[in-house]
Amino acid sequence: MTFRQRHLLGIEPLSPPEITDLLDLADTYVDLNRSSDKHDEVLRGLTQINMFFENSTRTQASFEIAGKRLGADVMNMGMASSSVKKGETLIDTALTLNAMHPDLLVVRHPQSGAVDLLAQKVNCAVLNAGDGRHEHPTHALLDALTIRRAKGRLHRLTIAICGDVAHSRVARSNVHLLGKMEARLRFVGPATLMPSGAANWGVEVYHDMREGLKDADVVMMLRLQNERMDGQFIPSPREFRHLYGLTAERLALAAPDAIVMHPGPMNRGVEIDSDVADLEGRSIITSQVEMGVAIRMACLDVLTRKTRGISGWAKETSSGEWV
Repeated sequence: MTFRQRHLLGIEPLSPPEITDLLDLADTYVDLNRSSDKHDEVLRGLTQINMFFENSTRTQASFEIAGKRLGADVMNMGMASSSVKKGETLIDTALTLNAMHPDLLVVRHPQSGAVDLLAQKVNCAVLNAGDGRHEHPTHALLDALTIRRAKGRLHRLTIAICGDVAHSRVARSNVHLLGKMEARLRFVGPATLMPSGAANWGVEVYHDMREGLKDADVVMMLRLQNERMDGQFIPSPREFRHLYGLTAERLALAAPDAIVMHPGPMNRGVEIDSDVADLEGRSIITSQVEMGVAIRMACLDVLTRKTRGISGWAKETSSGEWV
């Protein structure tokens, strides 16, 4: 495979062939993870540092499992007790870590663009595990892998992304990825939870749940991100559920074989009812978690191929550019 990126900071720079190659590689790691021996040695001798400036359960755990299953030495930095809390800047933290010669940095940060800034200061590969409202590239990739395995394809599917779109980096990354793969995208939710200029994102915008879900192949619900809200965006969680929560009745408006997704953590009884979240044969939320480990294994693999001397990696030119 050919992968031209030095870091994975977002979906926008990736080409459709690069996305497809990552998904194909992740498929092989799904098989490994389902086997009795889940261990590989492709990252043996390499060091992976996970830096999470925001709380995380699924993403941090899956990156840790992914690195260890590939044989890496994995360190989770407790940023709440790090020197950042003592006033150290992000750049100084990056320079300190760079002096320890890690091979991979996995970073989650509450400020958009912070991970990109850090990547400019270190010599190793950097993976964006979510930065502010900007992007969450590995989540879009795991969603794509989950959809492709469930539906057999990504192109020409109608995908409804519903709820708090404005504050969702998952939604932004999914728009970049699924748009590249020729899916038909819809945003569904109240006007107060739509990003500015949403109509220019190449998506259809609906403020009525019944219209937005009609004949959709995939229904992707989003969590109300109250921690990112500055002001009153909805009257109340009860009112939001009444108008935009995914109920069995509303799911019936989608295609008969429509699948249900959610990035987690779920607010059951708000954006999604429990009987829908647990609906056998339709809900693939737990599959998303499984695919998350596989896709992160694939990303760790490809981003260390230069370090491991494997061909098919981007080359650095005399001008310092990566081609």
